Amino acid sequence: MPSPSLILTANPHFIDLAWAELARVQPAAQPAAVLADGVWAVTAVNFFTLAEQWRQQPPIFARHICPVHLALPIAGLAADVPLLAEVVGTGMVAWLDGELPFSVQTRLLADVPYKPFDVNTAVAQAIQQQLSAPLNVRQPVQILSIVVTAEAAYAGISLAAHNVSDWAGGMHRFARQPGQISRAEFKLLEALAVFQIDLPAGGVALDLGAAPGGWTRILRQKGQFVTAVDPAALHSSLYQDKNVRHLRLTAEIYWQQPPDRFDVILNDMRLDARYSAELMAAYAPYLHRHGCALMTLKLPESDGPRGSRQSIIEQASAILNPVFAIAGARQLFHNRSEITLHLKKSFPFTLPRFSDILMEDWR
Repeated sequence: MPSPSLILTANPHFIDLAWAELARVQPAAQPAAVLADGVWAVTAVNFFTLAEQWRQQPPIFARHICPVHLALPIAGLAADVPLLAEVVGTGMVAWLDGELPFSVQTRLLADVPYKPFDVNTAVAQAIQQQLSAPLNVRQPVQILSIVVTAEAAYAGISLAAHNVSDWAGGMHRFARQPGQISRAEFKLLEALAVFQIDLPAGGVALDLGAAPGGWTRILRQKGQFVTAVDPAALHSSLYQDKNVRHLRLTAEIYWQQPPDRFDVILNDMRLDARYSAELMAAYAPYLHRHGCALMTLKLPESDGPRGSRQSIIEQASAILNPVFAIAGARQLFHNRSEITLHLKKSFPFTLPRFSDILMEDWR
């Protein structure tokens, strides 16, 4: 295998779109090897140049990148851990800034008799024997990334801001909470973290397609007063909360009433992305000037007769653009066949006419 410049990670079903993003900014990039589903070694790329480009304008589908400064043959045995501590921890310490917090992030792509924690701990201890840089696994400024396959370990050092995600492989993990209603809660928590959204204290939120109520529960945890719109029932625990108002209506019917005004509007409905965008555009007048919105665009896992995935995103974006500024668009770790958009109200605001909305038959 040619010596890789970096390792790129994306959802396996959308790796072609991640490659297209890479090719647009680094046309010379070449695949060196597939290390695992959705994990590629890439050659002929200047990591720092790419990382700066993506720091300023993040990709949608490329979930994580890390540089490769060292490739080390391994045996897939417990003896790999002290070897990595010696060669990586000791040999790469000169690459670290002794004043900045660091973290070691290990991904295991093969069946080996040790855990990421074992490697992280051994390598971090080796580094701290030589360097005064503080270890901070939650908010590192610099990251030593280690990717272990059956035959080799790849290591590289970069700023956390240059890895697209500061989680190993972009795999943003959350602990399951007591009272959790659905796994969709992780998706909202990740979106709030990735897009750095601070919900207003005592804000008023609209959750479209709320059932069974996972997103509504997170909104309540964040101190929001929630209107949950869905013909289906919510989880029983939410009916005990006087600050949740459940309207057993479709989003289309509620829009025609007309609705109240909100600080936050959420939409995770299972609709064609373009029709869902039309609904969000219809609700834009009911978002306060300072407010924000989050929505998912549902996508097929491959291009099909209803359009390519890229064209669907472009069509949905064109529907949203007159009334919303797209502040962020990412395929999060907790997204499956979808991407998440962070929206803010556009100014000057173009009020959509009734005849302009919900006219296309995307359903």
